[in-house]
Amino acid sequence: MATNTPTLFFRGAATTTTTTVLYTVPASTVSVVTNIAVTNITGSSATFTLAMGPSGAQVALHTATTIAANSTIYIDLKQTLAATNTITGGASANSTLNFHISGIQQA
Repeated sequence: MATNTPTLFFRGAATTTTTTVLYTVPASTVSVVTNIAVTNITGSSATFTLAMGPSGAQVALHTATTIAANSTIYIDLKQTLAATNTITGGASANSTLNFHISGIQQA
């Protein structure tokens, strides 16, 4: 019987490399991304990019999406990722945005 475990996939500051791997689904595991919070911790607007899926064939969720100063965008979704799939993302400037990505791992 499969075990579903609530999991924090990533929590931390975004870099300016929009293809930075934030999470990789472990082997023999399926992950379901359920919530993403993107927080701008500065006094100026910034942009972020997020994508997920198999390496080389990811699907963009957000591309250069603007987030206002000192605000948070909440993304509620149910996206299944197979073993070795990744979540990638980045921001327009270092140390301006934080990502919090959570969901469920099924092993």
